[in-house]
Amino acid sequence: MRTLYHRRAFYGLGLTLAALAWLLLWAWSQSPYGRYLDHGDWMQIGLVGSICAALPFGESLVPALLYVLGWVLMLSAMMLPTTLPILDVYARLVQRRPDRLRLISLVIAGYLAAWLVFGAAAHLADLGLVALVRRSDWLTFNGWALGAAVIAGAGVFQFSDLKRRCLERCRMPMSFVIEHWQGRRDHLNAARLGWRHGLFCVGCCWALMLLMFVVGTGNLGWMLLLGAVMAVEKNFAWGQRISTPLGVLLLGWSAGLVLLHVGVLG
Repeated sequence: MRTLYHRRAFYGLGLTLAALAWLLLWAWSQSPYGRYLDHGDWMQIGLVGSICAALPFGESLVPALLYVLGWVLMLSAMMLPTTLPILDVYARLVQRRPDRLRLISLVIAGYLAAWLVFGAAAHLADLGLVALVRRSDWLTFNGWALGAAVIAGAGVFQFSDLKRRCLERCRMPMSFVIEHWQGRRDHLNAARLGWRHGLFCVGCCWALMLLMFVVGTGNLGWMLLLGAVMAVEKNFAWGQRISTPLGVLLLGWSAGLVLLHVGVLG
């Protein structure tokens, strides 16, 4: 009974933190600075633009810090619920230790670090694409082609062996913790456990996360939908049943965009 109580309290706390992240994202999106979530032309917008111009390296440092803040909030809202099972297993494993809160925090920090590395890479790729579009008249007037390519790539990835293997690791939290928790150099191992779990999570979800760059990284509706899809895929045995239909849906969406813009459906 006591274990059941602690598990309910743990899941309640995790979901509360995720809900708080959603609330903060909603408040940010409703504010005059909601467009910052889309990491657009940071240096020319209002107060933040003035700060960027006034500080040394402000034109790069301030936008990067704001982007990281928005990305961490988005990760907390979308991905924290998907990782609660493995955190629950780990929390029960170290529940009698006096430093259990620090260990759990290190697992979360390692997990977020893996996603932050992916976010930085995705952000740099996005900046590169923006620069490419500015140099190409065709892409300037046909930016939809990049979106269709990203959507098609996400659809194809749904059928990949990498996606399947990463999902299998994410669906076995007990086995994952036992395999990666060595009990030596505990704090380092806790961060490493979170990092490795984060890598597998990135491995199975990166293509779906890239869709946020197509529909808008500040779009809360799409965040909620994609977060729910990833949670189902990762944490439910029957989640594998939606992978194929989702892949077909994404490929159909991409094909529809192509047909629409080349005039077949116009």
